[in-house]
Amino acid sequence: MSNDFRPLQGIRVVEMTHMIMGPSCGQVLAYLGAEVIKVEPPAGDKTRHLTGMGRGFFPSFNRGKRSITLDLKAEAGTIALDRLLATADVFVENFRDQSLDKMGFAPSELRNKHPKLIITSCKGFLRGPYQDRTAMDEVVQMMTGMAYMTGPTGRPLRIGSSANDIMGGVFGALAVLGALMERQQSGQGRALRIGLFENCLMLVMQHMVQFDLDGREPAPMPEREFSWPVYDIFDTLDQRQIFVGAVTEGHWQILCNAIGLEHLLEDSRLQTKMSQIEARHWTIPIFAEAIKKRDFTELAEILEASGIPFSPINRPADMYRDPHVLRPGGLQHSMLSGGQVFRAPGLPIEVDGDSPRPASLDVADVGHDTENVLSELGLSPSEVQAASGAVNRRTA
Repeated sequence: MSNDFRPLQGIRVVEMTHMIMGPSCGQVLAYLGAEVIKVEPPAGDKTRHLTGMGRGFFPSFNRGKRSITLDLKAEAGTIALDRLLATADVFVENFRDQSLDKMGFAPSELRNKHPKLIITSCKGFLRGPYQDRTAMDEVVQMMTGMAYMTGPTGRPLRIGSSANDIMGGVFGALAVLGALMERQQSGQGRALRIGLFENCLMLVMQHMVQFDLDGREPAPMPEREFSWPVYDIFDTLDQRQIFVGAVTEGHWQILCNAIGLEHLLEDSRLQTKMSQIEARHWTIPIFAEAIKKRDFTELAEILEASGIPFSPINRPADMYRDPHVLRPGGLQHSMLSGGQVFRAPGLPIEVDGDSPRPASLDVADVGHDTENVLSELGLSPSEVQAASGAVNRRTA
């Protein structure tokens, strides 16, 4: 069965990250069957304790991982990490370069010690003038023009998701897969670096290239020049909102017939796609009036049967009521250490018609696997306590 799709089974990943970018990289690798050991400080990853908008960060991106604690301020902790890395295939980290250097875990040093290790560094920037800057998703959205393109003029607005962090993590996992394939032939690891800023450049690339080719800066998305006759949000009779798009000549004809606007098909001013786009200032109010005569459900049935792109204007919470999301495999159940269960999407792929998933999707408690993992490395009980910070926690 496809639920057993675990091509990375037998691959050990040591993940020393926080927030979203690094954890999402480890999350993808865990979904593909890797054993992911999350290394946390003695008090646990601070992301565990976020509230409000950050409440979902840790549980979303740390499902199916083992958790150990190491006190990397103590020699016993750094020795234990080094012994752990000697057993690993992949090391995922998102520390500042200087912090890794001070601990003796700079990529260059790790490659000398562990030549087969694939070091995956999730950073704010790739090498260059900004490489030592602190970056966050919102920072790079402001820097690259993403926020400018999202909000109206004068009101830059971050997009409503940590999309750069997540996509950066996916690029990290993609790079790991490539390095693992190469290692099968070369026997050597690689030092990989993934840039959050450069990831956001990929997301605004279409706007950059438009400017480079045409010499004109594109307007922010709320004020964009439309390339389609209908691509708008409308109100329905029952006071709901619906997005409707007609992006081809066929769509235009189908939509006009579907909602009783056949007369527009005979209008001499609307016989080409470009003329339809140029007439938006007077045709869109006509579409709005026709759409407002129908309830949302009726209109949705008409548009779906006609093959017209449409969507309700949903909120994230609405996804827990969406029939497609609720299809078998659409949501996967995970459990927090306290027993609370939550539902979250899996990877957006199917394998042989089914959704892959790791052996476990639960979220481990802080240090849940410390004793087992470190004991397997040959550490004695007292050495486990010293390396994990348990001694310091008891005497603090």
